[in-house]
Amino acid sequence: MSTSIFREYDIRGIFEKELNKDIVKKIGYYLAKALIKKTPNAKFIAVGYDARLHSPTLKGWLSSGINNAGLEVLDMGLVPTPANYFANFTDFDGLKSDGSVMITGSHNPPEYNGFKITLDKDPFFGEEIYALGREILADKSTIKDNEITISIDSKNKYIDFIVNHFSHLKLENKKFVFDCGNGVAGVVLREILDRLNIKYKILFEEPDGNFPNHHPDPSDEHTLEDIKKELATGEYDFGFAYDGDADRIALLSPKYNFKGDILAIFFSKFIKNPTVIGEVKCSQVMYDTINSYGKAIMYKTGHSNLKVKIKETNADFAAEVSGHLFFNDRYFGFDDALYATFRALELIDDGFDFDKEFEALPQVYSTPEINITVTEDTKFKIIEDLKKALENPPADFLKIKDIITVDGVRVIFENGWGLVRASNTTPKLVTRFEANTEENAKIYENVLMKLFKQLQGK
Repeated sequence: MSTSIFREYDIRGIFEKELNKDIVKKIGYYLAKALIKKTPNAKFIAVGYDARLHSPTLKGWLSSGINNAGLEVLDMGLVPTPANYFANFTDFDGLKSDGSVMITGSHNPPEYNGFKITLDKDPFFGEEIYALGREILADKSTIKDNEITISIDSKNKYIDFIVNHFSHLKLENKKFVFDCGNGVAGVVLREILDRLNIKYKILFEEPDGNFPNHHPDPSDEHTLEDIKKELATGEYDFGFAYDGDADRIALLSPKYNFKGDILAIFFSKFIKNPTVIGEVKCSQVMYDTINSYGKAIMYKTGHSNLKVKIKETNADFAAEVSGHLFFNDRYFGFDDALYATFRALELIDDGFDFDKEFEALPQVYSTPEINITVTEDTKFKIIEDLKKALENPPADFLKIKDIITVDGVRVIFENGWGLVRASNTTPKLVTRFEANTEENAKIYENVLMKLFKQLQGK
């Protein structure tokens, strides 16, 4: 078994090659044991799955492990990841889950799958996942088959919640286009829109784990071509696109694609004295704008990290540039692209002009993420070496205003910043640069990459 399946935020690997029957049963078994240790009176783990062809098989294997550990499985069936998280806060005719597992490969290629885990309403991640992997590696026993589950209707509970929460929406004379990308957003979206009397067109609604139309990753501009074509017709006011498991969103007007950090500004304007958490990749514009009327906190990248930080600070909202949006204001503090859709529709209903508000913000140039392939063994050491070098930079290095090391190294220059951080999920360094002009962003990129190459050459 490859230890690489045990990642910072979740467990993920190729079906049968890495996620085989023996391993998956042991994942279920040791997750159940971890929950019992955390919550001694625990009885149930809720399990849902995405549209991937092998997800039901994994559910059966996982259930065997959970059952053999002494807990029972509440089976949600095919649901979006947010409906899975939602199950942790919901009563199902007297049955309450003590934790949940979402079987999903998110935006990975079709042969991948994995598990996003919540225990006692907290994300299970980082060292907890790595320790789980070590336990499984050391266990040479065989777990017997026992795929018995109890069915629960998380899907309709979730639909009812969204509909009741947004029953005030009018949106007269507005029409919207939605791209489900053949992921699980399509399981719930149409019914919600119909019950709220919203005018719409849905692209690629049918869940299909082969993803025949495009890769389900709304942070990749190439995957948004279909929805941009629809918006270009002038028939639709806004477009919404989702990833494979519906916990990330892209929101587009006919003119702009609003990233997660910009959406954080928009949503925060409607929260009294907002506290907002952003990741290290978020624009400085977000931090400066929100700090002018509330509080913005910079924290580590990763949906699990942000959920923990929300709980710790009782923040109202958190955002990642990639489209993970976490509402703690009027909601439960987890990332939910569908709930975020209706919060955005609420702003549109109130007359909020997304384009005008965006154009009024300080205009900066931001590069996309630029990845540098390194090795799993060296990536964190490189970051530490870079930190040390920046404490006493070369004589010809640009003036540094500040260095933020909450996650990698974010170097603040006179007119922008550059970020170099180690990916928690791949053997890569992730870089991003932002400045008042494209030219300055390129200068910051060049100066940091020159220092990186000098360190590599030692």
